[in-house]
Amino acid sequence: MSLNDLTTALRPYRKILVAFSGGLDSTVLLHQLVTLRAREDDLRLRAIHIHHGLSANADGWVEHCRQICREWGVPLEVTRVTLEDTGLGIEAHARAARYDAFRAALLPEEVLATAQHLNDQCETLLLALKRGSGPAGLSAMAPDSPFAGTRLVRPLLNQSRNALHCWAQEHGLRWIEDESNQNDAYDRNFLRLRIVPALTNRWPHFSMAAARSAALCAEQEQLLDELLGEQLDGLVGDEQQLAIAPVLSMSAPRRAALLRRWLARQQASMPSREQLERIWQEVALAREDAAPVLRLGEHEVRRYRQQLWWIRAAPGCKDIRLSWPNIGSPLPLPNEAGHLRLIPGAQLRQPAADEPVSVRYGAEGHLHIVGRSGGRRLKKIWQELGVAPWLRDTTPLLFYGETLIAAPGYFITLAGQCAEGEKGLELLWEKGGQA
Repeated sequence: MSLNDLTTALRPYRKILVAFSGGLDSTVLLHQLVTLRAREDDLRLRAIHIHHGLSANADGWVEHCRQICREWGVPLEVTRVTLEDTGLGIEAHARAARYDAFRAALLPEEVLATAQHLNDQCETLLLALKRGSGPAGLSAMAPDSPFAGTRLVRPLLNQSRNALHCWAQEHGLRWIEDESNQNDAYDRNFLRLRIVPALTNRWPHFSMAAARSAALCAEQEQLLDELLGEQLDGLVGDEQQLAIAPVLSMSAPRRAALLRRWLARQQASMPSREQLERIWQEVALAREDAAPVLRLGEHEVRRYRQQLWWIRAAPGCKDIRLSWPNIGSPLPLPNEAGHLRLIPGAQLRQPAADEPVSVRYGAEGHLHIVGRSGGRRLKKIWQELGVAPWLRDTTPLLFYGETLIAAPGYFITLAGQCAEGEKGLELLWEKGGQA
């Protein structure tokens, strides 16, 4: 790859975070970028090395990367990650941990650059075939794609591993060899060590042909995005919920294509055909009186008011009771749900001296709320207010003593209402961990 090609691949990005493992591929990428920086003064580079702790040599790799970055004048961030066993396999766990670390490290206006190349693209396509993926999966890796509110670029995607090796030798580069790369128990290594060489020996241009097939699949997906985008816009609401009724009369292929694109808008991993069918049969078409839910990783697909919702799964709070002895300070809520504040206002009365303040997630008996006549149970109140079922059990309720006072953003009880002329309070729920 010439530096002019690299400039074209990176235009218009000027701040780049390089994923630097210290191996051949990322070493060549970083060296090419350092060479380009000498020619383009406005190019800003940083590197990040992920310490997985999987190899006895991992600490040595860190020192190698630090030395290279010192020599080349590139700031290096080293991030240690812990792999959690969620049953997906070590390759998937390591990749997820790496990309979580990349997301956390990116600075404003910075893009992430990774060193995948032509051979990696071929392997990715074969892995997608093994999984039985459709055109979206067979599109493999894009040279430039959205990531963490910015972009992920792969400037070497059209270069072969052999071309990178030639660059490294020509410039006298040093790199590390991860011993795990020789373990063909890992799917990608199995393809790299056994399958792709055999295919290349038979058909020397196989990797290039595979990359063309991936690019054609990507074009088909882009075309479908353009053709179905406007229709999908008309099916989703303000909170990206998907209307079910208009989809009922569609053909199965169109319905599946729309569901995939709806999930893609939520940044969801692409579902399998079986998962799509379960979303439709078990959630969308569940009996009317059901509250169906399908768990997909850390999220759920639910149905409410004849719409499909994509929500983050949260543990129930039903038995949680939080004491709030100092109402002048914010109260942290469980499960990273933010904070509650009581500030001066005219909505709620002040608690009496013998009324300890607490927060709970359920209430018994009939409740009388401001603006409604008669008493109702909490479940009925939630239904009348149009609060989705998954929000009901995670909405904090303010109590004075054993008396329910308010649900922030939803209602105030008559027992909690501030009398005219009194110095009262206002309850605020600051979501997302704000303090």
